Amino acid sequence: MKICAGDTFSIVDCDDFTTGVDRCIQLPAPLGSVPNGFLNRDLPLVGHDTTPIHCSLADLQPLSVEIISPHSPELPLFNGLLNCYHYLGHRHTVGENIRYLLRDRRGQPVACLLFGSAAWKCAARDIFIGWAPAVRERNLPFLANNTRFLILPWVTVPHLAGHILSSIVRRIRSDWQSKYGHPLYALETFVDRDRFRGTCYRAANWLPLGMTQGRTRNDRQNCIRVSAKEVYLYPLIKNFRRGLCGC
Repeated sequence: MKICAGDTFSIVDCDDFTTGVDRCIQLPAPLGSVPNGFLNRDLPLVGHDTTPIHCSLADLQPLSVEIISPHSPELPLFNGLLNCYHYLGHRHTVGENIRYLLRDRRGQPVACLLFGSAAWKCAARDIFIGWAPAVRERNLPFLANNTRFLILPWVTVPHLAGHILSSIVRRIRSDWQSKYGHPLYALETFVDRDRFRGTCYRAANWLPLGMTQGRTRNDRQNCIRVSAKEVYLYPLIKNFRRGLCGC
């Protein structure tokens, strides 16, 4: 039987078996909503302009960058664009994260970026940083993962992706500090080489570190196989290893 907040149901305790007396319990009202990803699996797509954009980067500028907060009126648009047009889709975010929506000089959306919690383990990254497991567990919040990067499919502008990445890395450390009260020392991302070449990350000076082992964060039994991805890292400060390793 499924019991929900606010329901009323009857029970019979041990002493009541002989008397046949039922006792009713009234559950309290729910205190709030539950952030369950299964509840918003089908995100609605907010109406938006899909007029093709084919121009030079200069003709697109200046680009505006907006941080999309959980209470922003633009959040449904951001979520819908990612869910509809990114190959991984999008349900919801957990943990520390920042969402960026970029628009062109006419106010038309051109790109979405989502940064969130870093991967718990990644051999190529961890060897490059040089942190011990205990240090990694303690300092992982100082590293963020670019989990989604979407240039909208009707936008064809040479060098736009690299320009956006360069613009975001110049501001994300300050944005993260303002939102969460602690700094970031580096960024990471994972590129599916079956789909992409990672050109924009290389153009924006992200460092290729190697390949993943084709596992997921839920693969505790070493039996889930996914496409191996190329690992990239972008140091946000000169002494990023000192910050990440806490020394």
